Amino acid sequence: MDPQAKSELVIQGIAASKGIAHGQAFLYLQNELEVPLYTVDADKRGAEIERFEQALVVTRQQISKIQDQVARDLSPEEALIFDAHQLVLEDQALIGETIRAFEKTGLNIETCFNNIAQRYIQAFAEIDDEYLRDRSADIKDVAKRVLQVLLGQAASSLTELVEQRIIVAPDISPSESAGVDRSAALGIVTDAGSHTSHAVIVARSMKIPAVVGTRDLSSKLKNGDWLIVDGYEGLVIVNPTEQTLFRYGKIQQAKQTFETHLLAVNELAAETLDGVHVSLRANIEKPDEVALVRQYRAQGVGLYRTEYLFFATEEIPTEEQQYAAYREIVAGLAPAPVTIRTLDVGGDKPLPGRPDLIGPEANPFMGFRAIRMCLENPELFKDQLRAILRASAHGRVELMYPMISGPDELTRANNLLQEARLELTQRQQAFDPQLRVGAMIEIPSAAIASDLLAGQCDFFSIGTNDLIQYLLAIDRGNSRVAALYDPVHPAVLRVLQQIITAGHARNIKVSVCGEMAGDAIYVPLLLGLGVDELSMAPSLLPTAKYLIRTLKMSDARQLAQAALAQTDAKKTYALIEAFYHARMQAN
Repeated sequence: MDPQAKSELVIQGIAASKGIAHGQAFLYLQNELEVPLYTVDADKRGAEIERFEQALVVTRQQISKIQDQVARDLSPEEALIFDAHQLVLEDQALIGETIRAFEKTGLNIETCFNNIAQRYIQAFAEIDDEYLRDRSADIKDVAKRVLQVLLGQAASSLTELVEQRIIVAPDISPSESAGVDRSAALGIVTDAGSHTSHAVIVARSMKIPAVVGTRDLSSKLKNGDWLIVDGYEGLVIVNPTEQTLFRYGKIQQAKQTFETHLLAVNELAAETLDGVHVSLRANIEKPDEVALVRQYRAQGVGLYRTEYLFFATEEIPTEEQQYAAYREIVAGLAPAPVTIRTLDVGGDKPLPGRPDLIGPEANPFMGFRAIRMCLENPELFKDQLRAILRASAHGRVELMYPMISGPDELTRANNLLQEARLELTQRQQAFDPQLRVGAMIEIPSAAIASDLLAGQCDFFSIGTNDLIQYLLAIDRGNSRVAALYDPVHPAVLRVLQQIITAGHARNIKVSVCGEMAGDAIYVPLLLGLGVDELSMAPSLLPTAKYLIRTLKMSDARQLAQAALAQTDAKKTYALIEAFYHARMQAN
């Protein structure tokens, strides 16, 4: 950026951690590691493997030290982030492949490890699920540390930040973000990243405003440039004018007052002005998130993603291991309900414990995944079904199948569930005989056949992320078409209405657990369409509850009818945006 150019520049990124920061930029730029390439003499190959094993030990010690520091400075819950790092260092597939590559090629261990690690990083980066995709950052972080140890280089650190600045970087690894001094870091801005990345999680726990996904901003700035970081709207303002500074001073004061008010309102019921109660639940992935469900006053869990349990171990978890994890959540939240989604893995996210179950596919997003894989591996599936059933003896459980495409799959899944029930009865192990069973509606065929599915289950949960992606034939990971992903496209609204109508015709509950539920601007629209329940990340619940308490359900229904009558998605969005701002600004 031209040092003479002092005109204000506004960059749109992704809001990652709430808050507003004003200060000078500290550019945290690092060169890629240069990994040497050479052949190791045959008589030194044993020592080379020992050198690799020792580097793994040293890296484990480094990660443990960071984990202890995070537990001490932040909380034990935040320190759990680094369990994933330790698991990478214990991954026998990664270690074994590195050693086999070394034994086959004789190339130095740094080269072999880097090649294998890069393949793993790329595989995770291509996963459709945002949470799992962001785990590629964990592997990248650990791999870099191992290579630095092997090369005799010091680990990257942000401890050099000694005065109050806004950190700007192409990306920040989880272990680097853990080393950030809260008294020195005013804000964090990264070119890459998403709101689920571990670096962002650490920033949120430290209450440091953060914006990610600013593309190439770090390459355009100089140390000392003045910035405003708007963690509410996802904006970075370079060289802010005096008018902008004044405006943001007012905004910051109002936001802080509003945040306090939100938390106070969150203690109240999610009830509209005309007396309609709305069920609000939380989406979680790990047992340690139970505390967040309670903290944000969720009425239970609307989506417990079980994939984390399968990705957190080198082997597929046994029935007993799964039962222990599910029981911890169910008992911890009883009598509030917990909806457990069965395993949703596929060609884009192979099982670490059994990579042979799901081979490479030309189009994994439409391939052998989720319920399809489970139905073809009934014993693996029944292990999970029995574990979920057994957990239902400790509280209120709802079971939900992902990626159902039609009645036949739902019938086959329910038949296996019945087999699991009979097996537990024979074992004399307790379970809830009234366990409610639901289907995720996230494929267009399921939406169209929703009237048929409604006769075979107790509830629907609409997964808007995949439903919109498949319905509009848009890959959200493809930057050339991602902008076409539109939750208020006329086709999307009509399909949502069709699903809700089909569910209600059979007197079954219809919930939404996708990103649309967590974006407050869509809450009135979804309620107006007839959605019975919303499930979202725990931290998003206060805003949704606040908005619900500002509106009448009759007004929300009128909004939905007006939206359905529109043919232009931009005009539809303008309608719901106006509705949203009118209620948020009036209170």
